[in-house]
Amino acid sequence: MLSPITSYAQMMLSLNQMGGIGSGQLSFSIALPWNPLRPLPPLTSPIQCAVTKQGQRFLTKLAANARDAKVTNKLIAKFLTSSTRSIALNTLSYLLSPDTTLPHLSSLALPFYSKITEASWFEWNPKLVAALVALLDKQGQHNEAEVLISETISKLGSRERELALFHCQLVESHSKLSSKHGFDSSYSYLYQLLHNSSSVYVKNRAFESMISGLCEMDRPREADNLIEEMRVKGLKPSVFEFRSVVYGYGRLGLFEDMLKVVEQMENQGIAIDTICSNMVLSSYGAHSELAAMLVWLRKMKSLSLPFSIRTYNSVLNSCLTIMAMLQEPKDFPCSIEELNGVLNGDEALLVKELVESTVLDEVMVWEPLEAKLDLHGMHLGSAYLILLEWFEAMRCRFNSGKDVIPAEVVVICGSGKHSSVRGESPVKGLVKQMMLRMESPMRIDRKNVGCFVAKGRAVKDWLC
Repeated sequence: MLSPITSYAQMMLSLNQMGGIGSGQLSFSIALPWNPLRPLPPLTSPIQCAVTKQGQRFLTKLAANARDAKVTNKLIAKFLTSSTRSIALNTLSYLLSPDTTLPHLSSLALPFYSKITEASWFEWNPKLVAALVALLDKQGQHNEAEVLISETISKLGSRERELALFHCQLVESHSKLSSKHGFDSSYSYLYQLLHNSSSVYVKNRAFESMISGLCEMDRPREADNLIEEMRVKGLKPSVFEFRSVVYGYGRLGLFEDMLKVVEQMENQGIAIDTICSNMVLSSYGAHSELAAMLVWLRKMKSLSLPFSIRTYNSVLNSCLTIMAMLQEPKDFPCSIEELNGVLNGDEALLVKELVESTVLDEVMVWEPLEAKLDLHGMHLGSAYLILLEWFEAMRCRFNSGKDVIPAEVVVICGSGKHSSVRGESPVKGLVKQMMLRMESPMRIDRKNVGCFVAKGRAVKDWLC
């Protein structure tokens, strides 16, 4: 008897050879696979999410009426009538995301997608279909998922490259949701397609997705074996495949295997770069291996690899003393000297390595009209340390007398549009606390609430 994986793969190959199983537009009635009587978690708190304001209002109404199928259908129809293409797709993508804060609404993704396909602006997108298939499979709606897969195969016909890309997207989508059933099925099909194809592009793209997916599924050893299989087939593994396996081993704490892959990269002539180094640092940090992080930072220096904002994020997220201090905004040090006084051991040495880097120079600007510090992309610990460095750098420049005093000083911290809780920026809150504690003249800009501003001379008088 065939295994579910094998039977799925053979079914997909057969469908492709036959040119699909039908040709009409896929449609679903909203007498749904979703069961409106299914128990839902309590809806006691307002929805906060990284979607547009219009999408957020819609999701709030949807959550309040999630148990009434007729009302939700009307809300979906009304929302799509009044929304632009980008807002509608943004909202659907949020429901499909593995990071959604509304998993109890994700069961509405299928009827929502069905309504979107009726819009005049709709353009069929296999990547969106792959994300929806993965979600349905995760929810146990295997029949609905297979209908979408069959419809896609019918549309793509014998176009091998596009068919391969769709199954690559399926592998990636299933892995992001940690869906073993869906991942194994799509992986099996893609593996057979790879072996039956003569296209180097298809082979490379398939290996890339399978290796990345296996690592996402915490199966880095299988991914490592695929890299060897690539070599046997005369294909050259790229830096992407190697990075995937490095991080796959690293986040599981398999550091010996991780470093062996790094060594393989070097032996193959692939230079270790900042991106790969940040993956190594993040892996060590996730397992509180601060001494190993310090060794790697020093290796980066010896190789002349520049530090980045992500380097700061990876290192400082693992410095528990600093992260604990930032939970008490009234107590943390407000200068590098004070910070050095409370740090010990590896944390102190890690901060020293970071402060000696050039990252501050890359995020600050000093011009006659404006001196600016941009904190975008920084986690809380990174923003804190960069601010301390910036205060010292500004003080030195003002005291040197060599530079023109800028007309205005700006600190850009963002307003929380991309925060896990929309409109609440932890970095903005930190900056505000620091400015208040240090009695800074900098205040929130009335024209842009994601910035703090002050006159340049006022900042000079304050710092000097």
